[in-house]
Amino acid sequence: MMSNIPNRPSTPAEYAALRPTDWLPTSVKEMQAMGWDSVDVVLFSGDAYVDHPAFGAAVIGRTLQAAGYRVAIVPQPNWRDDLRDFRKFGAPRLFFGISPGAMDSMVNHYTAARRRRSDDAYTPDGRAGMRPDYPTLVYSEILRRLFPDTPIIAGGIEASLRRLSHYDYWQDRLRPGILADSHADIIAYGMGEHTVLELARRLDAGERIADITDLRQTVVMRPISEMPEAGADGNIVLASFEECLRSPKSQAANFRHIEQQSNAMDGGLTLWQATGDRVVKVNPMWPAMAQGEIDAAFDLPYTRLPHPRYRGKRIPAYEMIRHSVNLHRGCFGGCAFCTISAHQGKFIASRSKESIMKEVRQVAAMPDFKGYISDLGGPSANMYAMGGRDKGICAKCRRPSCLHPKVCPNLNTDHAPLLDIYHSADAVAGVRKSFVGSGVRYDLAMHHTGNRDTDNTNRRYCRELIADHVSGRLKVAPEHTSDEVLDVMRKPSFALFHDFKRLFDEVNLSHGLKQQLIPYFISSHPGCHEIDMAMLAAETKDLNFHLEQVQDFTPTPMTVATEIYYTGYHPYTLEKVYTARTQKEKLAQRKYFFWYDRAYRSDITHSLERMHRPDLIKRLFGPAQRPAPPQGKRRR
Repeated sequence: MMSNIPNRPSTPAEYAALRPTDWLPTSVKEMQAMGWDSVDVVLFSGDAYVDHPAFGAAVIGRTLQAAGYRVAIVPQPNWRDDLRDFRKFGAPRLFFGISPGAMDSMVNHYTAARRRRSDDAYTPDGRAGMRPDYPTLVYSEILRRLFPDTPIIAGGIEASLRRLSHYDYWQDRLRPGILADSHADIIAYGMGEHTVLELARRLDAGERIADITDLRQTVVMRPISEMPEAGADGNIVLASFEECLRSPKSQAANFRHIEQQSNAMDGGLTLWQATGDRVVKVNPMWPAMAQGEIDAAFDLPYTRLPHPRYRGKRIPAYEMIRHSVNLHRGCFGGCAFCTISAHQGKFIASRSKESIMKEVRQVAAMPDFKGYISDLGGPSANMYAMGGRDKGICAKCRRPSCLHPKVCPNLNTDHAPLLDIYHSADAVAGVRKSFVGSGVRYDLAMHHTGNRDTDNTNRRYCRELIADHVSGRLKVAPEHTSDEVLDVMRKPSFALFHDFKRLFDEVNLSHGLKQQLIPYFISSHPGCHEIDMAMLAAETKDLNFHLEQVQDFTPTPMTVATEIYYTGYHPYTLEKVYTARTQKEKLAQRKYFFWYDRAYRSDITHSLERMHRPDLIKRLFGPAQRPAPPQGKRRR
């Protein structure tokens, strides 16, 4: 196991001296230039190969490389020709890995209305059509056909969130765990560094892939005879896939166990789900990475650049993050529509200040850096270095959110370490200013703990954030204005947004700034009725917002909201919850986002008359105005 490991570029001269061999090889010619005649692992990626810690295939490849393995990457292989991309490296010594992409392929390809998108942010020049729907299924079928004896390991968002029975919005049906449909041997779910290293080591030691059934954070298919009895220690036996097909309430009840075990500090229990004559076995998660472990993942010798094969082309997703720095992984927000905790975990793994500053200096040395770091953030921008004060309490906790229905009293919400990161980054030579582009949890920053020092620090954080770290527009996500809908979403009351907006306006006025607050909202979320959207329109109008960051709820696997959408039941109460499901119901809600567009005025007015809400007509359009009949086609 010998591997050429380049140095991490940290000066303009080192960036200028980069050679193709400083990336992982994507062709046989590049492999031979590294002095190799074969590889240990071949990774197939649905994304373009960008050698950056925000791109999963690069992280897994660099992790294996640092352990001494020879790794090649085949980005966006052509699955429609003679399959030469799948054949070119031959059979690797250890395994094939499938990384479908940093974004779920179906969300990437389709809108909430199931219309095909015309671009792909993870492809050179944003070109669409460079990956199939469900790459895990397509790539694994091809690899198994070509190389029947080589182990195939699937990872990434797509496989991770489909590890058990799940509702597929795009096919409008319940599907079994993805291993039942794919030709992969094993799924490495969640963040994959630990798992893929252990798999490589065990395969390298001569173990058969079929015998690796106990590794944490993996999913395997086993004979039904291995399924334990219900109630067996260390295990949870879920309702079978067939039972979930018959009874949506069983699918909803399953999800509560799945989410609770995903949020367990110690990784939780082993989950079993019978599917046909086999059983899906989900081994527990690893605990959150220790600081040294997450530092090691981010300190690998990434060039932070797209592979030279893309010279002259633009990769939109990379352009968004090229001058950003990720501070941590995980999210304890537990939003009902979000998959972050299901994939990254609820407990925060934070990098050391030293590791972060190394990367800031690396960004500052990039040839195209103009002095502005676009984002010092994370899945939620302001959870850095936070967690429970008493870890014993956390170990017993199964709450899906540390912030809902109210902030956990055991949670340390001190923003002082984050302020220190901001100040230190701004002091790095070449950095004019650092911005926060990730979403900020203002409920976390504004929470009153009762500790005077912490509360003073957090007030200072809010003010410094607004005054010094906003690049003209600050993105926040209240998501709705109705407290009933927000409760289903696991989000705070909209009253708190009013408080934050007052602070935002006050800081802007006192500093002579003209920055914008950009709120995100969702329509058609479970629990949301048409009247809730009408109230949202009136409340946001009163706040002088013409909304631009809006979307219809899109059901994605492994979220509470998706389970409600499909089953009609809330997984934690098994009570019915209304959800807009038809296109007519969804459009009836979405139109209220655009109350200011005359094309929608007649339709909105007639709807409010039907609901006997003349007060809202008056709030939106004024007492003397009657809408003209709609003209032409309405914008969708």
